[in-house]
Amino acid sequence: MNNFYKIIPSPVGQLTLIANEPGLMAVLWENEDPKRVGIDKGEVSNNFPLLQKTEQQLREYFSGQRQQFDLPLHFIGTDFQQQVWQALLTIPYGETRSYLQIAQQLGNEKSVRAVGAANGKNPISIITPCHRVIGSSGKLTGFAGGLEAKAFLLQLESPARQPDLWG
Repeated sequence: MNNFYKIIPSPVGQLTLIANEPGLMAVLWENEDPKRVGIDKGEVSNNFPLLQKTEQQLREYFSGQRQQFDLPLHFIGTDFQQQVWQALLTIPYGETRSYLQIAQQLGNEKSVRAVGAANGKNPISIITPCHRVIGSSGKLTGFAGGLEAKAFLLQLESPARQPDLWG
């Protein structure tokens, strides 16, 4: 099965989108360590429909017009990693969770460190919102895109930033 990739500009730097027929496999950061997710980029394609759809939805997200993504996702990871990534998808836009809360959601509060490790291996950044996971103290913790990008994404999703719909 062939993978295709496309590099797009964003407010948090260039992003590399990787997809194949089953779904989106990765959204990687500009200065990404390729070993972090271990996914082969494949061949460059500006015409692969899922890459185009992903780029459009990311543009809408960054412009404040989209709060949820509607894309087929193709995660590659261990069963536990996939459970964590599925849990990340349940964190609502504009909210955060701690690593402990994710571990509790998965039914094992002692797995906090493993949750943190799986969170750090999330290949589909932004769309699978690992940026919404913070330390129990409320502090921003490690993030593959850097803490500045994490802070930017959380600010973008902040209710204070949303337009007043009641006018």
